[in-house]
Amino acid sequence: MGLVYADIILANPREAKLSPLSVSALVDTGSLMLCLPQHVVLQLGLEILEEREVTLADGKKQRVPYVGPVEVRFANRRCFVGALMLGDEPLLGAVPMEDMDVLVHPASQTLMVNPANPNMPCHVVK
Repeated sequence: MGLVYADIILANPREAKLSPLSVSALVDTGSLMLCLPQHVVLQLGLEILEEREVTLADGKKQRVPYVGPVEVRFANRRCFVGALMLGDEPLLGAVPMEDMDVLVHPASQTLMVNPANPNMPCHVVK
């Protein structure tokens, strides 16, 4: 499967006066977190909450700012998460994807709402 991108909307729920941003995010089911480049963090006015250590694809460890909260919207879904300030493009990882109950359709290589739950996210909590 090739690279999958999705158009998502990002907003700062603490700053209603700031306009949300529409971005194209790399969808990565092998990554856990939402990652945002510095210019997106600055545009949304997100607060740096702490630093976290991450392990990069090459195995190197690095400390990066953890920011938030961030509202993420896709189709008829939304979630609120923290994000790692890292990289040169937005990356949508498994945590926000699970929260919104969305999945990657392998044949079309697109992000889609879970067809088993088209009207609202559904979660197993037992």
